[in-house]
This record gives sequence, structure tokens and C-alpha cells, in this order.
Amino acid sequence: MQTPMNLILDIGNTNAKIGLFENADLKQKINEITPTELQNTIQKFSIDRAIVSNVGKSIDPFHKSLITLKVITLSHRTPLPIHIKYDTPETLGHDRIAAACGAHFLFPDQPCLIIDCGTCITYDVVTANGTYLGGAISPGLQMRLESLNTFTSNLPLVSVEENIRMVGKSTKQSIQSGVVHGILGEMEVFIHRFSEAFQPLKVVMCGGDTYFFENKVKARIFAAPELVLRGLNRILQHNA
Repeated sequence: MQTPMNLILDIGNTNAKIGLFENADLKQKINEITPTELQNTIQKFSIDRAIVSNVGKSIDPFHKSLITLKVITLSHRTPLPIHIKYDTPETLGHDRIAAACGAHFLFPDQPCLIIDCGTCITYDVVTANGTYLGGAISPGLQMRLESLNTFTSNLPLVSVEENIRMVGKSTKQSIQSGVVHGILGEMEVFIHRFSEAFQPLKVVMCGGDTYFFENKVKARIFAAPELVLRGLNRILQHNA
């Protein structure tokens, strides 16, 4: 007999993905999940319950697959394993809530700065006693590259490479330097400022561009690419 699993459906700005958990262990992940793949996954595995986080696309295409499950749809009213101290909790992104829960689960006795490198780059602080204080939002890597092309007449749309020189010798290199080193400088400032206020600060990085930035940041960080999925699973367990 299969062990019942938790199904985590994370609908983001760019795509939807799922995670399958046995208790706190992530057993399988599927990026860019389609409604058909979700239906097949539910039929293949013994799914006990599910949680849905939606910050982007409509949930409607996935609704039919979920109707047979016990489902929690994450909102600002969902009971959480952390305390939210935010002036407008109804506007707080579900991905930010989930990442904060995931970080506090991994490091329950330390203040955490969560840097989520996705469509946007978010910076969020959770205290050692599990209080979410808030943070900051800035444009992500691809958004910055595209905005330079969109809002100017002559700047091209470029992609980034692994080794970006500080002094660009061409327009392409100058854009790459400005975007990448601009983000790194921003990250370093946030880490430094929050480290002054919270000790000993644990810096946790997640999101799709983690692979690109994790070895470029000077500060010591803990890379947790699946932090949002883990946080959503923690919220689901909290509501069991």
C-alpha cells in the first residue's frame, strides 16, 4: 500500500509546479505542470490532502483535478505556523508567506532573511520566535533585462552569462554588468543592514535564479531552491 502523500500546487507568475511530500520529505517535484499531468499524478499516487498557492495564473484549469481531494487554498486567513506582523496581510504574496514558513521550519531558533530570486526579488525577515516582519520587493533578473529593452529605443535584449565582467566593453556587456552587479550590490546591502539588526542572521536563498546568484554573493548563504514548496507543506501540516 502506498504511503499517503501531501500534494503541493504552487502557481507562480511564470509557471505552475507541484511537490509530493511524505511528511516533511520532498519525494518528487514537477516543474511547469499541466492540468493533464496533475490529473495523472493524482491518479498514480495516494494523495491524502493538498494545498494550493496562487500568485499568478488562474487556478481554473487545475480545479477539476483537485475536486476529489481535501484542499486548502492559501490566503491571508489561513492559519499559519508563524505570526504575520504586516500592515496589509491581505496584500502579502503567498510565495512570501510560504518561504517565510519554510525558513522558520528549517531554522526555528534563528532570525532569517529570505531572498527569493524569481520574477521579482523579494527580501523577507522572520524573527527567531517565528514572527514575520515584512521586507522588500525589487525587479528580478529577467525583468530588469527586459525593461531596459522595452523602455529604451536602442538597448538590445540580452541574456546573462556565468562570468560577467565589471567593466563592460560593449553595450551588451554593459547591460549585463549593470543588471547582475546591480542585483549583487542590492543583495549585499540588504544582508548587511539586516545583519546589523538581527543576530545571528541566517540568509536563505530560494527561487528560480538561485543557481545563478548563490555563489556570487559574498555573504554566507543557505541555498534552498524548493523553500516555497517546503513552506507550503509545513502550512498544510499545521492545518492537519
